[in-house]
Amino acid sequence: MTTSSEMKTVGKALGLSLLMIGTVLHAKKFPEPPDTQKTDLKLPTPQESAAGFSLPDGFKVNVFAAEPDVRQPIAMTFDDRGRLWVAECYTYADRKLIYNTELRDRIVIFEDIDGDGTFDKRKIFHEGLQRLTSIALGFGGVWATCSPHFIFIPDKNEDDKPDAEPTVLLDGWHSGKVRHNIVNGLKWGPDGWLYGRHGILQASKVGKPGTQDEARVKISCSIWRYHPTRHKFEVVCEGTTNSWGHDWNEHGQLFFINTVIGHLWHGVPGAFYKRMYGQHQNPHLYELIQQTGDHFHWDIGREKWADLKKTGLTPSTDEAGGGHAHCGMMIYQGDNWPDKYRGKLFTANFHGRRLNCERLERSGTGYVGKHEPDFLKVKDLWFRGVELDYAFDGSVYLLDWSDVGECHENDGLHRSSGRIYRIVYGKAKAKRINLQELESIKLVELQLHSNDRLVRKARRILQERAELGEDLTKVKQKLEEILAKNPNVTYKLRAIWCLYGIGELDAMRLASLLQHKEEHIRVWAVQLLVDFGAPNSETIDTFSTLAETEQSGLVLLHLASAMRKLPLEKRWALASALGAKEDLNDDSVFPLMLWYGIERAVTANPASAIEMATTCKISKIQQFIARRLTVIKN
Repeated sequence: MTTSSEMKTVGKALGLSLLMIGTVLHAKKFPEPPDTQKTDLKLPTPQESAAGFSLPDGFKVNVFAAEPDVRQPIAMTFDDRGRLWVAECYTYADRKLIYNTELRDRIVIFEDIDGDGTFDKRKIFHEGLQRLTSIALGFGGVWATCSPHFIFIPDKNEDDKPDAEPTVLLDGWHSGKVRHNIVNGLKWGPDGWLYGRHGILQASKVGKPGTQDEARVKISCSIWRYHPTRHKFEVVCEGTTNSWGHDWNEHGQLFFINTVIGHLWHGVPGAFYKRMYGQHQNPHLYELIQQTGDHFHWDIGREKWADLKKTGLTPSTDEAGGGHAHCGMMIYQGDNWPDKYRGKLFTANFHGRRLNCERLERSGTGYVGKHEPDFLKVKDLWFRGVELDYAFDGSVYLLDWSDVGECHENDGLHRSSGRIYRIVYGKAKAKRINLQELESIKLVELQLHSNDRLVRKARRILQERAELGEDLTKVKQKLEEILAKNPNVTYKLRAIWCLYGIGELDAMRLASLLQHKEEHIRVWAVQLLVDFGAPNSETIDTFSTLAETEQSGLVLLHLASAMRKLPLEKRWALASALGAKEDLNDDSVFPLMLWYGIERAVTANPASAIEMATTCKISKIQQFIARRLTVIKN
């Protein structure tokens, strides 16, 4: 079990070189959030709303919590005891109150003691925040996005009370003029990084407090990540419009949802995706990657997305999936719903008042999203689903913003309402467990559990304990045994992620995994070898050798992705090997990822670029090199 003194060590590390937020915890009583939207539409009771859910046979829904106990729920997460933490945001979007300095957002904890699907205990963790859009737990406290800040609130002894004022880890997120499309989406990735999202309306310049403007990272619509102990920040992939949901499948592949220009995207590190407003800021990308879904959830051929807000849901868009706007996303990997739903992607369709369902299939070097029947529909005209996730018992919790317009409506907001629903198949009992109390070897055993919520929590705790210096020799031995002997590739990957998180996979060990028979293991060996920057020259040479014989399109895609981390002069051997893959000439993603990997190297070494253009079997690369060389001075 992690001790209080050990967690203080982490808290001290997190506090280094960080700036304190100038607020006083719970020192004043904040005003009651006002309802500023006028409407004659009657708000149904929570029970009436739940009764209007249309679900597949065998499923049932109940109200876990509702106003006044929860209001304006915008994000959630589960702690290591299975309790639900909810972010309530009262300062979001309303144009009239955007500069209001009195309203505050809060973080609330809900606990279901008897497992009946309704909360029994509720407490407020913090109520002094503004523009709170997401939370994550771990490493002795709470992480939160509160534009213009990304903060950490310490709670080292886990008594549900902040130990001190929040510390600002990063600042520079947007200005106060942006009402929505702001930074959001904190979620732990399989690699031990904390991932987040960013919208398109205004670029941010992100850095540690005090960082000079020229040293900051400029970021627009994108997925980003932050390492909890090395305090490193980087952009993962860029493009789309306003993603408000992401998750990883069983093989650790990232997917995220979006609005207006396509709803489903495969998040490949280093990728540049189609944007709502024209091309990317780099004019030399030439072409952007299209969405992963092979369909839209509205009648794109006959209806304009903007008009649907005025006309309402038409029959053709209803049949297609309910509309362009999506909020919240999970890939179900729990253990309560039937097996046919495992690995399926679910997202809340904002205007369609439903949950869309997608089937993820391999296609080319990546994936394609196939349209499945909508999982549920809601009659309540106030229903605005914003997030969903599965719990320790495999049931799914669904946040309802509960309003009559869009969450960024110009005519005000209804702040006094909000609901949390629990969707369960058959019967499920909440698991009464505190993962922090388990011995580390038991956390390893959880890597074989069928509920990935427990798997992910256990993995993060092992990472924390390694950082605190705990002897994990037996843990390493057990994980190595799973990697070597377990026939299930998903379990092998979990072992790899754990070993990497506790610092037991060095470059030599990872390089050996490049020869593994399972493509997903080779993919992750590539990703982890460039996780913190350029690998050594020997590894770069190994990448090039692997590319010459590699048959898996997914591995080749991630080798192209890895080029972004290599020194410019070291990219050409790998690029040439990848450029020889004539069978991938017509792939929708691979040629573009290859180009993104070499674009900056072209002007740095025109001779190598010309040589590649003469031997490359990918027509787009030949065209793009020639085009780029004509404007070499830019």
